[in-house]
Amino acid sequence: MAYTRKDVSTLTRTEKRRFVKALLEVKRRGEYDEFVRTHIEYYVSDGEDGLRTAHMAPSFLPWHRRFLLDLEEALRRVDPSVTVPYWDWTKDRTTRSGPWTADFLGGTGRRSDHRVTTGPFAHSEGNWTLKENVTDTEYLTRDLGRAADPIGLPTKSDLEWALDDPVYDTAPWDSTVRNGFRNKLEGWGTGRGSVSWRNHNRVHRWVGGAMVGGASVNDPVFWLHHAFVDLQWSRWQARHKNTRYLPAEPPGRGSAQHGRVVARHERLPPWDVTPDELEDHSRIYRYA
Repeated sequence: MAYTRKDVSTLTRTEKRRFVKALLEVKRRGEYDEFVRTHIEYYVSDGEDGLRTAHMAPSFLPWHRRFLLDLEEALRRVDPSVTVPYWDWTKDRTTRSGPWTADFLGGTGRRSDHRVTTGPFAHSEGNWTLKENVTDTEYLTRDLGRAADPIGLPTKSDLEWALDDPVYDTAPWDSTVRNGFRNKLEGWGTGRGSVSWRNHNRVHRWVGGAMVGGASVNDPVFWLHHAFVDLQWSRWQARHKNTRYLPAEPPGRGSAQHGRVVARHERLPPWDVTPDELEDHSRIYRYA
């Protein structure tokens, strides 16, 4: 029977407490840091050699869908009642709404060093020490809205711009494409600085701190953000019923993308699963 992922703003106190408790237990067991390592390993950019799966590629959406399911399975081994909630950043747009409460994910970081000092993931609580991709800080950092150089969250119209595109993705299947739902949602745009960050990418920048870069999984809001991104894929599929993941076939030997992107029926590392098999989640979970 399919379980339900809920809007974070609708969670009860008990649901919040159980989610946090399960997440802290996954961290205590050492499993959480493996998720951070996996995301770092598969964060391969256009400019690097080799296969791209997690970002800047068509498989951005199915890769993170499988990644979310892995985390959710780990949480549900601790507490079968727990699912990953989603953060609707077109609706909960302030630094005190949605996830940012003291009984859930805590708030922004302090001005001096962006260290998070509130909530169960504050370093002072002793349960959330960062161990992966750490240089000089072992504590969680955030800079919600970027106080020194403000940036806004994506709007409903920004999201509609992506959802309206009837094509899943287009050649050259990377961060430079200007058409196609995938990159409009992932958010690699033209220009420099904040104007080039759209939708998914802009949210990472708005949160700031640990959420910027390949080790963004260090901030638990990563999962709520990507659950909402996953919901948009579901909504796009419902709106464009005859559309599928692209490319259907791998780019040929004459293409610069040969061996660099995953086609519909190809294995999606690090799992033994294809994008085709991940397109329908209705038997596993649904969204409230």
